[in-house]
Amino acid sequence: MSKRPFDTLPLSQQAGIICNDPRFQRFAAIRSGFPDDRLTTEGAAEYLRTICQINSRRELATNTIAQIRFQAMRTDFDAWAGKIPNQR
Repeated sequence: MSKRPFDTLPLSQQAGIICNDPRFQRFAAIRSGFPDDRLTTEGAAEYLRTICQINSRRELATNTIAQIRFQAMRTDFDAWAGKIPNQR
């Protein structure tokens, strides 16, 4: 069985995956004012819920505004991580 590309996964699943990513945990820590730390998986999930203004990652399936916020946060993270070029 082949793996699905990340971008084709439901947003709630994408959110769960990135919260387990040490790079995202570091990004979330820096954005939260903890530049010398890395958040735990739960801390990263709390950061994501705060940014998306949701109570549960499941809300990403139905909340259009949260989906937009999630995509914007992912773009910021991808630029920070060097996955995409930074905007000038």
